[in-house]
Amino acid sequence: MNDFLKFTFASVIGVILAGVVFTILGIITLVGIVASSDTETVVKDNSIFVLDFKGSLSERVQENPLQQLLGEEFEAYGLDDILASIKKAKDNDKIKGIYIQPSYLEASYASLEEIRNALLDFKESGKFIVAYADQYAQGMYYLSSVADKIIINPQGSIGWHGAGMQPVFFKNLVSKLGLEVQVFRVGTYKSAVEPFIATEMSPANREQMTECLESVWHRILADVSDSRRIPTDTLNAYADRYMDFCQAEEYIQCKLADTLMYKDEVISYLKQLSGRDENDKLNSLFIEDMINVKKNVPKDKSGNIIAVYYAYGEILDAPGSSTEDCIDVQKMCKDLRKLRDNDDVKAVVLRVNSPGGSAYGSDQIWREVVRLKEKKPVIVSMGDYAASGGYYISCAANRIFADPTTLTGSIGIFGMMYSGEKLFTETLGLNFDVVKTNKMADLGASLGPVLTRPLNASEQELMQNYVNRGYKLFVNRCAEGRKMSTEAIEKVAEGRVWTGAMAKDLGLVDELGGIDKALNAAATQAGIENYSIIGYPEKENIFASLLGNQKKHYINSEIKEYLGSYYNSFKALENIKDANCIQARMPFDPNIQ
Repeated sequence: MNDFLKFTFASVIGVILAGVVFTILGIITLVGIVASSDTETVVKDNSIFVLDFKGSLSERVQENPLQQLLGEEFEAYGLDDILASIKKAKDNDKIKGIYIQPSYLEASYASLEEIRNALLDFKESGKFIVAYADQYAQGMYYLSSVADKIIINPQGSIGWHGAGMQPVFFKNLVSKLGLEVQVFRVGTYKSAVEPFIATEMSPANREQMTECLESVWHRILADVSDSRRIPTDTLNAYADRYMDFCQAEEYIQCKLADTLMYKDEVISYLKQLSGRDENDKLNSLFIEDMINVKKNVPKDKSGNIIAVYYAYGEILDAPGSSTEDCIDVQKMCKDLRKLRDNDDVKAVVLRVNSPGGSAYGSDQIWREVVRLKEKKPVIVSMGDYAASGGYYISCAANRIFADPTTLTGSIGIFGMMYSGEKLFTETLGLNFDVVKTNKMADLGASLGPVLTRPLNASEQELMQNYVNRGYKLFVNRCAEGRKMSTEAIEKVAEGRVWTGAMAKDLGLVDELGGIDKALNAAATQAGIENYSIIGYPEKENIFASLLGNQKKHYINSEIKEYLGSYYNSFKALENIKDANCIQARMPFDPNIQ
């Protein structure tokens, strides 16, 4: 018995000691990660900046210190980090060129175009850009086409097949769940409700999406034609042939690529270009390294600030605890008030990348933009999307910039209510009764986001009138902000989506260009030459990130990797529980392929 107790006691002590040791090792590891993330990157002579993409692209990303420990392969890249890194690579004499290795990047063409334009600016330094991939997806080829030399594996492929879009429709799924969807909308083209009430696009929606798709494809053709010196008609003919399954040699013959190499040959070639010997190690810098490279410019001492406020994701009145990449209405309004009262901030660039969301929330943000503009210039820079609610919060700005492939407009609102009477009674066996003092006292009675009964005719009329008033207000806001008549706005409204190129011709956008052009316009309107650029909202420091909900980030990363381009459709379903029933939102995620 004594021996048993001794053995048990020794085992318990051993487990405790092992736990302490592993805890200490974990703390040491985390401290090392934290320290390395804050350490300035020292750039060696004859270095190469490697754009090695394998993941998804967002406007900004919060650094995840546990990513290394969790072994995440699907990375999230911030567009702001990429653009800043390319700029630093251009200005750093020790960096000889950029090597693009585009494995996979979940990104819209507007963001790819901004990276591509930054690479074109980089080429003005006289430094080289080389691209290599085993298989180029079409978006990655569009990005890589800017390179001086496009290299492909002898057994590789290039995606070139034209632009397509495949929206997801949930009507049958919703029906199988025992739910009924009641919709209220204004505008022939306001088709955000279609995925829940139809199994295919309406003629009006098909018309607007076809025109947007053709506008995007026209831009892709023009850019690739300019870089590769291939006529657009020829590129279209190649797309009709579906070049994805061609022999690698044919890409050389068609001038889509320059040469065939295996990966080891590419490394040797890069060593030659960067002035390294064959036996030397290639000095490579990745995005995470470039983030901590110091800029080659003197620190501005003027005290002037141009604030870049990033408003990206769905507009939600009260985001749930699991919601990521969304615009928190209350927080954004509070932040804009702080920027208005900060005398050091001379102008604000509002970077909008949003498909819209809550109509009420959009109007609250619009109000803060108007008040901000009373004290200092507000310039909008549109990213992938600035549609519906995204356009609502943009329309009051002094000037609006958009990329040619930005999706914008969609001026309109809709209401959508979910009734679960069949689900509750037939499937779950639940029954409801009510006593009330007035005719509509039980309107909106629900379990979670689902009504216990459908709206009757009188209630539906009430909701439709409410939506009609919201639409009229939206049109008036746009007319006031764009200095156009309400009649002129109504002609381009009705929920219709436009590309940035189309929106400029219609007067909804002032100028085509990315965030750099918007920053220059902000400085000009503020009447300043010297200034610092500061991004808002401030990112969490690494310790706050560690204390935050890392499990949420990890799970979302895994879901993104698994679902790919359908992740946004999944998020649309998930956000139902947090969304306002009256929405100013674009039709759906276009997932242009």
